[in-house]
Amino acid sequence: MSVRVNEDNFEAVVSKSDLPVLVEFYSDSCVPCKQMSPILGDLEDDYENRLKIVKVNSNFDVSLATRFRVMASPTILFFKHGEEINRTRGLKTKSELEEIISEML
Repeated sequence: MSVRVNEDNFEAVVSKSDLPVLVEFYSDSCVPCKQMSPILGDLEDDYENRLKIVKVNSNFDVSLATRFRVMASPTILFFKHGEEINRTRGLKTKSELEEIISEML
């Protein structure tokens, strides 16, 4: 299960990570976000020890959503060495995300 991060631990968990990081900005009331959960769970299993997957609740962590200009849920940002290198918005298939991940690894 993806770890939830917030303003307090974002730098330590995402920006200073030795591994590439996938960050899903989500909302509890977002149906596509709920549909993404099992996909992200599968990716966590498939990329264990090679990719970190975390979640940010856009409703509670507005400062992070604003900082990264997240305007819709779900929005997925991809970080490597603390820098955003890619992003996607809306419901994605596992294979669509794997394509982005493979470019990142």
